[in-house]
Amino acid sequence: MAATQHLLTLGHRRIAYLGGPATAACNQARLHGYRAAMEAAGTSVPPGYVRAGHFRYRDGVTGGAALFDLPGVPTAIFTGCDDIALGVLEAARARGLRVPEDLSIVGFDDTQVACMASPPLTTVRQPLREMGGVAVRTALRLAAGERVDSHHVELATELVVRGSTAPVPPEGSTDHD
Repeated sequence: MAATQHLLTLGHRRIAYLGGPATAACNQARLHGYRAAMEAAGTSVPPGYVRAGHFRYRDGVTGGAALFDLPGVPTAIFTGCDDIALGVLEAARARGLRVPEDLSIVGFDDTQVACMASPPLTTVRQPLREMGGVAVRTALRLAAGERVDSHHVELATELVVRGSTAPVPPEGSTDHD
């Protein structure tokens, strides 16, 4: 939700979501946050703006290219992981789109390559150390025969703003056909 709200705050309204498998719980949560932010802003999601794939770079390349072929090209894309975002960066470069001048991109995970991308990737950081700690404690409790109260734990994420997002470009500046 924070990623989409960030893009909305920058003035974007044509925001697409390019995620992983539709059945993956983490993808459903990210898509739900995207849709909730769009709905709260009173912004509709045009047909074709939500795409599922896998959490892979090549899905970002092909998914990004498909989004750029839509009649109303998105001005921003929120992706389900940093690998997809890097693929979208490549698809944008291949089309002559400049990030963030023509297109804003937000990833998810804050992997090591996010800060090495050109431009550095705005992304959602997950508390991986805390997640690992919860997983280990849960596994130890289960191994000891203890009962675990909940199989679902939510930990806070953090939006890390870097160079891949900017205010919405002037109308018509992303028409690179």
